[in-house]
Amino acid sequence: MRAPVSIVIPTLNAAEVLPATLGCLGEGLEAGLIRELILSDGGSTDGTPRLGEEAGAMVVSGPAGRGTQLRRGAEWAGGEWLLFLHADTCLGDGWSAALLDHLRDREEHAGYFRLGFRASGLAPRVVAGWANWRSRAFGLPYGDQGLLISRRLYDRVGGFPDISLMEDVALAQKLGGRLVELDARAWTSAERYQRDGWLRRGGRNLVTLTRYLMGTDPERLRKSYEKGHDGRRSGG
Repeated sequence: MRAPVSIVIPTLNAAEVLPATLGCLGEGLEAGLIRELILSDGGSTDGTPRLGEEAGAMVVSGPAGRGTQLRRGAEWAGGEWLLFLHADTCLGDGWSAALLDHLRDREEHAGYFRLGFRASGLAPRVVAGWANWRSRAFGLPYGDQGLLISRRLYDRVGGFPDISLMEDVALAQKLGGRLVELDARAWTSAERYQRDGWLRRGGRNLVTLTRYLMGTDPERLRKSYEKGHDGRRSGG
């Protein structure tokens, strides 16, 4: 039997962070879980597609926008299960066992990982703790926590919407209560929090989520979210 999981990673000028993310996938290869790796690139100019090809990934290119890229990557995926990851997120030890447990009897549920930041101190623990509580309490994990979902369930709910921000929340809303926490951690980059300040960045994220849930257009949110930043991004 072929391996069951297609991994989809949206990328945009992710050459600096991508090698570490790809290196963390070795555990899944050894467990026979990974059927294919797909990089859905949004027009990188830093050699990201070459890095992906050298790692044996399929690289599909097109317009940028995280929702658009995730949707495009899923269209190329052939696995019975889809695992969506951000380019700056590394899966922690034991993630393959957590996936196997989920695959055995959770086809009608999607799974996400507990969030952790690759940084030390109180602020990273507090922000990660809030994110994990939000995910459990409201069923709203963000994309940097990864998403494991069967192809059947993904297609049934309509997949990721073609929007550039809040695509992760939009899909979580479609799934309703069919989201469970996987017994492993996703370690994500703290670079943006360290650059902007933990309190400021966390506050902006909360305001953005609230505005989206109140009906603000995602494109308007994207422009507001990116205003004042230098534009460095590791995904679509």
